[in-house]
Amino acid sequence: MTDETAGALPGEPDARGWRAAAGTALYGPGGFYRRPEGPAGHFRTSVHASPLFARAVARLLCRVDAALGRPAVLDFVDMGAGRGELARGVLAALPAEVAARTRAYAVEIAEHPAGLDERIVWRGEIPDEVTGLLFANEWLDNVPVDVVEVDAAGVPRLVLVARDGSERLGEPVTGAAADWLARWWPLPAEEGLRAEVGLPRDEAWASAVARLARGLAVAADYAHTVDTRPPFGTLTGFREGRETAPVPDGSCDITAHVALDACAAASSEAAYGTPGTARVLPRPRLLTQRAALRALDITGARPPLALASTDPAGYVRALASAGEAAELTAAGGLGDFGWLLQPVGIPDPLEADA
Repeated sequence: MTDETAGALPGEPDARGWRAAAGTALYGPGGFYRRPEGPAGHFRTSVHASPLFARAVARLLCRVDAALGRPAVLDFVDMGAGRGELARGVLAALPAEVAARTRAYAVEIAEHPAGLDERIVWRGEIPDEVTGLLFANEWLDNVPVDVVEVDAAGVPRLVLVARDGSERLGEPVTGAAADWLARWWPLPAEEGLRAEVGLPRDEAWASAVARLARGLAVAADYAHTVDTRPPFGTLTGFREGRETAPVPDGSCDITAHVALDACAAASSEAAYGTPGTARVLPRPRLLTQRAALRALDITGARPPLALASTDPAGYVRALASAGEAAELTAAGGLGDFGWLLQPVGIPDPLEADA
């Protein structure tokens, strides 16, 4: 057995593109995202950092509800739901009248978790038609993508990876992947430069938006734009709360930052790019999580010191809440996440706060 085939499963290619390898490692039988502990056992998202995040999403859902004219049934779809933490938090934070009309879906490939709120519908796919809010928190970064690297001749080639994480270069990148790179992540002819081909994420996002009859779709994620692409890519792994080398054997999360500007164009072009289309969407908008959460009244401002004298317990609670809000909106951290907003049939609920 050679070094390249060491650790390969029976019948599995000894080396293949990162998209295929990560897809099996994350979502195949026994894959990382099928483990009973769920994502929260290995890393913290904004949902796990503070209940304030779910409260902010609940406020956003209320704004969508108002823009829709308060329909009899209001949908909330939690994409990449983990173990349903966000859906539970949103339902708990909604006013009773809105909660009574809300139909919550948790979309996740893992098995239905024990003890899930009975009001939450557990599904493996997005409902065919959604009227309300579709929220994808750290979903797109786990849609697997291929990685390319520039060789000594200045040619971008597909990076092939074995199950033990060892890599080698494959064939030159051609076709739709090459077209995507030319438009969204052009690589200078400099050996060693790397990029992640975000086309599968564009397609996943456009497909999700297509299920939205009326309302708002939001993708919140690690992100970069065409003028800030990192020269060596962002592919990495997480295991038990620590960043680690990405190894496609099911032992760790495998993730890469999202080209949200490309995703925005994909959902926009799905509406505007087809002559004679009857479905014309408002233009999508990109903003930081910091700006989005501040528009939803999560500011991180410290409570007035005078409160410590009049209501010491209230002051301590407010101070703790301010600390959690500061983490969610911090520069260099969660506050730098990108939010991609795509309204369908309603005005942008955060437009007035831009």
